[in-house]
Amino acid sequence: MGNWVVVAQYENDTYRTEFIRRGLETKEHALEELHAAAHTYVPSKHVVEQWRQVYRFADQESYLVVIKGRLTKWECTLRIAELIPDSTDPAASERARAEDAAVEDRTAEDSAVEDSAVGDRTAEVSDEPQDRIPPGY
Repeated sequence: MGNWVVVAQYENDTYRTEFIRRGLETKEHALEELHAAAHTYVPSKHVVEQWRQVYRFADQESYLVVIKGRLTKWECTLRIAELIPDSTDPAASERARAEDAAVEDRTAEDSAVEDSAVGDRTAEVSDEPQDRIPPGY
């Protein structure tokens, strides 16, 4: 399991961090997943999307996603991050990583069940900055 993750950070009554992808092997793979998530990420807040704007920050490793819903605009920042050891004892780091992997496996199984019920909500990804209006609006 890799050390790279893709996260969404936003404020919804409190500041939140949501892990979109975990266990990515390389920074390049994390950047690919980040790029795809910028155009397909659906917040857990259940915003009914009318349009989406995606802004890439100058560091090329984070995006600001603005989604216009029926009543409000919703904003989040998508980023990549690398897990680093926080203990001088390598065994402690390995135990923590193994526990995290077990939790991730259970979460992935739960997500697979939810995804099969919801259907495929992915969109085609473009390399260019994009303002997107979903079909039907």
